[in-house]
Amino acid sequence: MSRPPTRRGADTVVAPTASIEDGARVGPGAQVWDQCVVRTGAEVGADTILGRGVYVGPGARIGERCKVQNQALVYEPAVLEDGVFIGPAVVLTNDTYPRAVTPDGRLKGAEDWEAVGVTVREGAAVGARAVCVAPVTIGRWASVGAGSVVTRDVPDHALVVGSPARQVGWVGRSGVPLVSDSHDRWICPRSGEVYVETHGRLEEAR
Repeated sequence: MSRPPTRRGADTVVAPTASIEDGARVGPGAQVWDQCVVRTGAEVGADTILGRGVYVGPGARIGERCKVQNQALVYEPAVLEDGVFIGPAVVLTNDTYPRAVTPDGRLKGAEDWEAVGVTVREGAAVGARAVCVAPVTIGRWASVGAGSVVTRDVPDHALVVGSPARQVGWVGRSGVPLVSDSHDRWICPRSGEVYVETHGRLEEAR
């Protein structure tokens, strides 16, 4: 029989098999499930859910009301803003030119490389098994298709798929692909929100 979850504070849930190192911060209402690892200096915001086996590197920052699904790897110095979705087995890398050893054969240490991070802006979603190769930024409310490999920045509201990922459309806050009613106006079929495209960028109509 499994043990009941350990509770920290009034509504924060941490599974008994999760590892939260000293110096990590987990906000109120967060849920940290089985076999998660949250390293020293990492921040997990209020009401955020970390699924089974999630890794959050030292100093990585995850905002409020995020969902990070099973086995996702969030390597430092990644930044996830509020309301971000990270699908199962997603990898956010942190080394532009990875090597285990230096040119003279010495095992690399922290002083031998400079970590670079992935930034995921507010409301964006990264689909299952996608890989984001740092340094890249995923724009606000953008969507990255499952299995994609992101090697360059993704604009706000863009829908990208493939390897390397390329833009195939636009999405609104609901995540549903937008439909064009003219050469520069886009409509969300679910919410009715209207967006305007200007010089390759999408903004909500005012």
